[in-house]
Amino acid sequence: MKISEIYRMDVYSDSGQYLGDVQDVVIDLEKGEISRLLMTPWKGVKSDAASLLKKKSILYKSVKNVGDVVLVSNPSGLKEETASREEINDLSR
Repeated sequence: MKISEIYRMDVYSDSGQYLGDVQDVVIDLEKGEISRLLMTPWKGVKSDAASLLKKKSILYKSVKNVGDVVLVSNPSGLKEETASREEINDLSR
């Protein structure tokens, strides 16, 4: 699957709760893999990167399936998991 095919896909929890739609993708270039799916556009966001990552993103490792929609597990637990300072600094550049 191409990354471009994920954009605008609806994101649902495994319990059927609608969480939003994919607006942007964060890629870890060192690992060569998707790190997070953002449910708000990244464009122009610099001052509040930590809040955006905490409240409006899903860790890609929590994605269970990508088909007609993106299915993720444990979205309530994701809100408690904060982005690392290194990740915030990298994305704020």
